[in-house]
Amino acid sequence: MSTDGFSEQERAAMKARAEELRKEAAGGRGRKAATDELDVLSKIAEMEAADRAVAERVHAVVTANAPELAPKLWYGQPAYARKGKVVCFFRSGHTDKERYSTFGFTPEANLDDGGLWATSFAVNGLDDTSEAVLAALVKKAVS
Repeated sequence: MSTDGFSEQERAAMKARAEELRKEAAGGRGRKAATDELDVLSKIAEMEAADRAVAERVHAVVTANAPELAPKLWYGQPAYARKGKVVCFFRSGHTDKERYSTFGFTPEANLDDGGLWATSFAVNGLDDTSEAVLAALVKKAVS
């Protein structure tokens, strides 16, 4: 176990989350959902090209299949929330210095399926089949 503290990426994520919380507090409940979505789209636009292409498709799949989820930033990355609580999220592999990006679900997602179910997936591209799987999971998560 390392005693060096948090990595540079962990510190950046915590700083981003703290800024998100400050913005939410300053904006109060009246903050427009459109502003949150613009924040998400801006974050996606900043991503490295391969991650950006995947994140754009993920955003399209989630917003089309679960319009009740509101886009927002979560730890500096795109996420989708119901009543303010994040249900699913996308993590850029390039930002996290990993070889693949991740699409995941929080405990707010209704994915429970017996004693074992997946809560996150490695993503380095989406074809029609994987998009269909993602769409089905997102629909189940909000059911």
